[in-house]
Amino acid sequence: MHVEDLRVARWKQVTMPYGKAGLTAREQQMIAKLADACHLMDTVYWHQSDLGGWAMYHTAASPLLTQLYAINGSRWDLADDNSPFVGEEPLVPGRELYPFGLTRAEIEQYAAAHPEQKAALYDPHTVVRSAPLSLSPNLSQPVISGTPDRLFIVPYHEAYAEWVGPMAEDLRAAAKLSPDPAFAHYLSLRADALLSDDYYASDVAWLDLKNPKVDLIFAPYEVYLDGVLGVKTSYGGAILIRNDAESRKLALYQQQEAAMQQALPVPDEDKPSKSGQATPMEVVDSPLRAGDLHYGYQAVADNLPNDPRIHAEKGSKKMFFKNFLDARVNYVILPLAQRLLVLAQTKDVSGEGYTTAVILHEISHGLGPAFAHVDGKQVDINEAIGPVYSGLEEAKADVTGIFLAKWLVDRKLLPASELNSVYGSYVGGMFRSLRFGTAEAHGRAQMMEFNYLLEHKALTQGADGRYTIDYAAMSGAIAGLDEKLLLLEANGDRAGAEAWFAKYDVMPLPLVQALDTTNDIPIDITPKFELSPEARP
Repeated sequence: MHVEDLRVARWKQVTMPYGKAGLTAREQQMIAKLADACHLMDTVYWHQSDLGGWAMYHTAASPLLTQLYAINGSRWDLADDNSPFVGEEPLVPGRELYPFGLTRAEIEQYAAAHPEQKAALYDPHTVVRSAPLSLSPNLSQPVISGTPDRLFIVPYHEAYAEWVGPMAEDLRAAAKLSPDPAFAHYLSLRADALLSDDYYASDVAWLDLKNPKVDLIFAPYEVYLDGVLGVKTSYGGAILIRNDAESRKLALYQQQEAAMQQALPVPDEDKPSKSGQATPMEVVDSPLRAGDLHYGYQAVADNLPNDPRIHAEKGSKKMFFKNFLDARVNYVILPLAQRLLVLAQTKDVSGEGYTTAVILHEISHGLGPAFAHVDGKQVDINEAIGPVYSGLEEAKADVTGIFLAKWLVDRKLLPASELNSVYGSYVGGMFRSLRFGTAEAHGRAQMMEFNYLLEHKALTQGADGRYTIDYAAMSGAIAGLDEKLLLLEANGDRAGAEAWFAKYDVMPLPLVQALDTTNDIPIDITPKFELSPEARP
């Protein structure tokens, strides 16, 4: 097989059907407008991710290369430590969000010399350029060297005006078709937000939705593309259709969220009260995704919005994508566990245990400190921690979730028989993430977690290469690691976080050898959507 064949073969294509049952003709028309907006969002994402790759995507003669672009959203293979699958140009840490070559240290020096631009530099919704936008609206950022004399900071709604305007029109058209007045109100506010980069009002309206039949993620939320400051967001979207029966099962977690916050192993001042806050949770199917939810790693859940002001005032919404979760378990998690765990423990890896771990992971994104305290000041955690923040936050959510599984069992809110299944499914899920390498935030997080568990004997590897979980040792190791990660965030300890990951994010050779035996198992799924014809952005 050619290299391109091998790269494509590592991803299992799974069709995500668009079931129209239960949707009126008017609702289907509304969803068609939302799908148009999602396709526009894909183009914006490419302008943030890899403009050079975007041009290559449009001219690729090889169907295999076309598939690789469609999987990764760039010319860099997310499943191979971001190595290029076309040419030799390495991944630029800031993607298209900064001039190529500009470093964090140089930005900090520039901000010190130009304090009037500091807020805009660190704004999550701005692009940093070395030339005015009018000179290069659709070209990759130029390479610069050294601290520049002048930087131009462009709001997203101006940098991407060619696409966000039509996206807003689509959302307004969908609002007019919606039979749900609250959802229509949210869509109208989100359209306004696309044109102003102020998402606060629409985020509040989104959290206030009551069990919507159709829902929509549509905003620049995540910071995975920003390897320079760790603050610039990328556009992501998903159309969601509610699964009522599965959603009703989430009531336990909604009722316990405030108590779970207070149970965390950190001082009270680092766990602000969640009492009385909205905790909407939905189980949904997603028939179409866009932007950072479309490419690469396929999320099976999400916890949004990420604005710490919203977390402190309103809470957040947790969404669990059942069609994606089922596909991950069936095609990736279960085969990996059967290959890498001792046979006696493979029974502990299950769809139910993995779902519980995922639910608690997403809840845990909204738990713990809302801000870091640095030099007596309140600072956004991602700004304080910097580029390692994405990995730290994913690790915090992983470990806090597993810590809370034990807490729920101890209080007889979950059956004791479920705990080993959660632990086993968590380890099975780590085998999956570790195959992405440490260049991806989830992979880096779980590499650190895996090595920590090995160090504390909660995991051991036998002579046959298979791993054994010490269930008795697992709870103590998880509690100790959770305290460490929560305090790194609470203290905004950038140096400590960087040192912690440097210590633990190297993949041990025996694990490399074990993972090499799984090359015939898909590394992840890649979706094929039936909602509308697949098209290049």
